[in-house]
Amino acid sequence: MAKQNDTGVYQLPNGNWAYRFTFTVEGKKKNRKGTKDEFGNLLTTKRAAILARAAAVTREQEEQHRQAPVTRKTFQEVYKEYCEQGRSGKAYQTIRKQDSIWNNHLCAKFGRRYIDEISVAEVNDYLAHLYYTEGRAYKYVESFLKMFYLIFGQAYSRNYLEVDTYNKLCVNKDVRIRMPKMKVDEDAEIVAFTPDEVARLDEYFQGTNAETAYLLGRCCGLRINECYGLKWENIDTKRGTITIDRQMQYQEGLIKLVSLKTRNARRTVYMSDKLKAYLRHLERENKAQAAALAAQRVQNQTFITDIDGKQISSLELVNSLPNGKIQTVNSMKYHSKTIKAKLGINFKFHYLRHTYGTRLAEMNTPTHILCNQMGHASGKVTERYYLAVSKPGIEVLTHNLNAM
Repeated sequence: MAKQNDTGVYQLPNGNWAYRFTFTVEGKKKNRKGTKDEFGNLLTTKRAAILARAAAVTREQEEQHRQAPVTRKTFQEVYKEYCEQGRSGKAYQTIRKQDSIWNNHLCAKFGRRYIDEISVAEVNDYLAHLYYTEGRAYKYVESFLKMFYLIFGQAYSRNYLEVDTYNKLCVNKDVRIRMPKMKVDEDAEIVAFTPDEVARLDEYFQGTNAETAYLLGRCCGLRINECYGLKWENIDTKRGTITIDRQMQYQEGLIKLVSLKTRNARRTVYMSDKLKAYLRHLERENKAQAAALAAQRVQNQTFITDIDGKQISSLELVNSLPNGKIQTVNSMKYHSKTIKAKLGINFKFHYLRHTYGTRLAEMNTPTHILCNQMGHASGKVTERYYLAVSKPGIEVLTHNLNAM
């Protein structure tokens, strides 16, 4: 059990316990002491004193917030303040997504409303309208929910919302704003290629300019942006590992390598022997062709901004072509269309990731290991692969039961 913070608690001569804390009101420090909990019980243990102190501090903070004059602001004014003061360190794609939701949806709907007038019911109705009536994807509607929490939190921190109002909107689990109930047929399903489809895809990609990217998705479950942002320095064929610490993105029309969206996405993944052998061969081929292709590489290479702001050559990327030309996330679009037309397979690069996770789940890979390999922010996301595995298992069970 984690050790509790015992700052501000002390034992009295009679053996009971007490607490004290200091807070500031209008620039003046004030002290509070207590020997009883909020129910009037004496503090006979250290733990009771710790809990009583924490409760007293919370009550004092809430009381100060209630007494402070609440300034009325519109939803738009609060969002503007957030953009000016609360977005430092946010990923570029996150900022773009927030601005898109604001400019295309929330500004017109809620922008001129005073933020303290917006109710839980109307936000829930709005989210339900987006999902059920407009047919927006569930994950997309979740982005709206996050925006509401973010803006209401900004308002509360600036004293534009009273504590009770904020608790109703964002804290109280029984009444706060929430996502609409997911449809039964919601496309949250794991899509994995069959062994026959994988064999046909292996044959298709062999020798193409997308073979390396394909194998990284198929054998390591990399996301497409992680795949094309991979540098040779992040591959260790001796240890059989790949370090995922950046991704490729288009930002304002420029190709850049940027940081990953979540902490868990930064990870070290392990390679199969097949992938290690392929990458060793690819690296040897690149070195062997260095002299013959030197002029072409100098002419074709592209310089892009790395995660630290420095310019690097496309030759440092694993997925650059032998002649130095850069490969990007858009390079896979041609293959997706061709595969559908020629092989009749609905190919999306992300389905390689689904297939990778599903196969490892089928082989009873421990959840925490698969979670790390996939770079999931939560083990709950990883569990979806084990649930997906259970579907064919149920079919087998039903077949066996009918055969009894």
